[in-house]
This record gives sequence, C-alpha cells and structure tokens, in this order.
Amino acid sequence: MTSATFSERTPQEQLWAGEFGNDYIVRNRDGALLDSNRALFAKILSHMHGVTSAIELGPNIGNNLRALRDLCPQVELHGVEINATAAAEIQAWGGATVEVASLLDFTPARQWDLSFTKGVLIHLPPESLPDVYDKLVAASSRYIMVCEYYNPSPVAVSYRGHEHALFKRDFAGEILDTHPELALVGYGFTYHRDPAAPLDDSTWFLMEKQS
Repeated sequence: MTSATFSERTPQEQLWAGEFGNDYIVRNRDGALLDSNRALFAKILSHMHGVTSAIELGPNIGNNLRALRDLCPQVELHGVEINATAAAEIQAWGGATVEVASLLDFTPARQWDLSFTKGVLIHLPPESLPDVYDKLVAASSRYIMVCEYYNPSPVAVSYRGHEHALFKRDFAGEILDTHPELALVGYGFTYHRDPAAPLDDSTWFLMEKQS
C-alpha cells in the first residue's frame, strides 16, 4: 500500500507529520525524561521473559527505544514514525531501525516479541483505533503493551489549542475485548509528581498472547 499524500492525511496525521510534530521533538529532548522512561520500562520488563525484539508504533525521537536499549543492550529494536524529522534522529542514533510511515498505512511484515505504544493511541482518530489495535497485535509474537491516558469511557480533550487531537479511553480494555487470545499480565500508573521518575499521568497495560 502506498502512503497517503500529506493532503490526504487525517487532521491528526497532518498535525504530527508537520510543524506541530517538530515542536514536540524539541520538547522531548530531555535527559530527565529518558531516566524516567528507563525506570518505567524496568518495571514493565520485570513482567516479561525472553524478549529479544521489540517494535514501537510512534516512537518520535526514540526515547522509549533508547530506554529499552539501555536496559536490554542486545534487543533488536524497530520503530514506525510518521514524522520524518523525528525518524531521522532515530536513524542518526543508530540503536534501532525505523521506517517513516503513518500507522494507518503500516502493515507489519513480521513479528517482534514485544509491540507497544506510549502516548500515541491518544492522538489517533477514534475510528482508526480498531485497525491499529489489530496491527499492534499482529506485530507481536508474544507481548503487547500500551501506555496511554486512561478513562473508563471515551472522551476528547483539547490539546495545546487543538480540538480532536487528544482522546482518553480504555484502550487496553478495547484490545482485550476484540482479541480474546490476549491475557492481561500487568499494569501500573505513572505520576507527574513521582519524586524519582516523574512522567505524565498515564496507565500502562501489558498483555500476552496465550498459546
């Protein structure tokens, strides 16, 4: 499938592929954020075994991938990122492979031990979520993790002056409902006032495919 031209993209895709997404890159060049991500992924990894490869859908400049590399130096890492400038930073880093693509166009050609998102599903148009959930599950041979803003029912929130750019809902619950082959194996909360490893107030959920 060929990628959509910029004018054909959804409003959310245009936002993140353009200058708004570039501004996000600048805000995320933060060593303290990387430290907090390492603490988060250390907790998540404690619930997993035998992870030698991982794919992140929407890695931006790769802070999460860098945290995984520091914790698991031998793990094979890959990302799918819509913003070409952000993807170029991952390429320059060299610790992961990356392809420039919208998640709406992406089709996984293989499987990784872990597939995950962190702060990405919240920015996708709600009507696209079932398809992205399917891709997230299809890309994994074992574990699926989502770390997003949780709300028991879907709600839209204004984000940096933009409407329809941020949505909260029970992403993991929807994935579990539509993929009965998955089981929940761990979850936790990140808090912006954590004295050691502050992050946005998000909830992470780790799911595993049952044989």
